[in-house]
Amino acid sequence: MNSSDTLSPKLAAFRPDLADARLKGRVQAEAYVDGQQASIRIALADLRRQADDKAPLDSQLMQSEQVLVFERKDGWAWVQCQTDGYVGYIGENNLGPALTTAATHRVSVLRTPLFTAPDIKSPVRNYLSLQTPLHVRESDGRFLLLETGGWVYARHADTIDSCATDWTATALSFLGTPYLWGGRSSLGLDCSALVQLSLAAAGLEVPRDSDQQEEAPDLGDRLYPGEDFQRGDLLYWPGHVAIALGPDSVVNATAAPLQVIVETFRELDERARSDGGPLRTIRRPTILS
Repeated sequence: MNSSDTLSPKLAAFRPDLADARLKGRVQAEAYVDGQQASIRIALADLRRQADDKAPLDSQLMQSEQVLVFERKDGWAWVQCQTDGYVGYIGENNLGPALTTAATHRVSVLRTPLFTAPDIKSPVRNYLSLQTPLHVRESDGRFLLLETGGWVYARHADTIDSCATDWTATALSFLGTPYLWGGRSSLGLDCSALVQLSLAAAGLEVPRDSDQQEEAPDLGDRLYPGEDFQRGDLLYWPGHVAIALGPDSVVNATAAPLQVIVETFRELDERARSDGGPLRTIRRPTILS
């Protein structure tokens, strides 16, 4: 039997007492269980490292994202997000039933109101963030009625297969957004989430964390320090990632000013070197058409 050390607990659901049944033969656990399909019922659900409100925030899940549930206990659910495979704990009351239809659209702006009626003067139920999947039941031409309830302004959504290929422009639209460790929306996000959301808008799904992205086999070409980088290249330091705007500047979500900023490569490189180490990898995502 292979050691569980070869698997990351962030991307595979296993504990000494319980594990995803798909991992039987790869990890040892007292019991194995098949994940049960469910969906996120609120605009943004915190995914934590342990079943505790005080545990570190590892990521966030968006409304209608699908999850596999391996355990429900004491008001918490141990889940795996089907968007990026991330594993963690969310409040059980954030879960809704699995959706019976595939997402047809996605939010294409930083944040959009979810109205109670197809009228901009109607009460707002919540705000949905960029890349939130939308399961559209019907449209009146101006608004989209969601399977989960509520109406979204149609011009704030794209069809699920559309691509905004300039992921750098998407990243720049987040300028001024607060930095939030584990955040994954325009209310607050971290460096790797900025990359993940920007590339997702371009039709390229990438892992959640910077180290996972750095090693992702299908992200694109791999370059190394000393090679020229260009607009759209992803620059990886230990524990940090930025998007190049050209050879001299970058956009990144950083804890230094606690927000998404544009700065010179030299400024970021000096800070990153002192925090964790030198630039070690450049990834050039495959250009999509």
